Amino acid sequence: MVWRRFHRGAFPLLALLVLAGCGGKTAKKGGGLTVQERLEKAEKETTPDRQAAGYLRAARAQLASGDKSGARDSARTAFDRLKKEGDPGAVAPRLVDAAAFLAEIGDKKASRDALLLAVERSEGVSDPVRRAKVVADSGAVAGDKAKGIGDAALAKELLAMATALADAVEERFRAEALAAVALACTRAGQADAAAEMVGRLEESARALEEPRAKAEALAAAAGVRARTGKGEEAAALLADAAAAATSIDRPEGRAYALLAVADATAAAGDTARALELLREADKAANKVADPAAQKTVMDKVRTTMGALEKP
Repeated sequence: MVWRRFHRGAFPLLALLVLAGCGGKTAKKGGGLTVQERLEKAEKETTPDRQAAGYLRAARAQLASGDKSGARDSARTAFDRLKKEGDPGAVAPRLVDAAAFLAEIGDKKASRDALLLAVERSEGVSDPVRRAKVVADSGAVAGDKAKGIGDAALAKELLAMATALADAVEERFRAEALAAVALACTRAGQADAAAEMVGRLEESARALEEPRAKAEALAAAAGVRARTGKGEEAAALLADAAAAATSIDRPEGRAYALLAVADATAAAGDTARALELLREADKAANKVADPAAQKTVMDKVRTTMGALEKP
């Protein structure tokens, strides 16, 4: 298999160079941490995945300020840290994040290496749904011509692997895994595979009783239908998904479900309705009791809202 042929080479350690290098004193617009402060904070983290997350945040800030070279150095440092031993459940998805960013800035060789390592590390992920998602997301980045590396052969292989993993998931959790694979097929430009997968996803989603799982699965199915030009089918699925999401009592679950439906609604082209759903998601997020959990979901909701509100 292609992904097995990953060579465990290492980039040079770039942390100290980056800390002292280009863009180190650039402040984030609107205040907040400077790039240098972000890099220093990342270096102080105690696990590889948290260090990598910090370096990727710094890289995004550098890219936004026009420092592409600094962004590449920070992203490669993130990848370097993820080569160390760590919790596969945290490291594998972070490797996909690193790969996506590296592809975005044109470093396709490093992106491919990060994807292959993500799949390798996913073998240590005990949750079969999470593992299927990691492999599916890797396939999406591999196949995406606009934002990924545009390697159709690698994408096909990884998505076939993700499909097999999703098929093996326990029935009550299978829709979530199928949704990840269906969306990944769409992102990778594999329309036929996406259409076949979404049919199975709809069947699985409608059989679910837990409302958040049903809402997210139906939203994913709608997103795939919309991306493949099936507008009417997508609208019907979104209506059912919204109904399931609004029936959830627990604020955190309600917020995440509404966010998923809003994402799919925006993908279907209805920005106004998506913003309505996001405002409802924001209200639910405000009611989450745990401060850390509240911040996480609110950040996700408001980031999505901000992106949709841009002219």
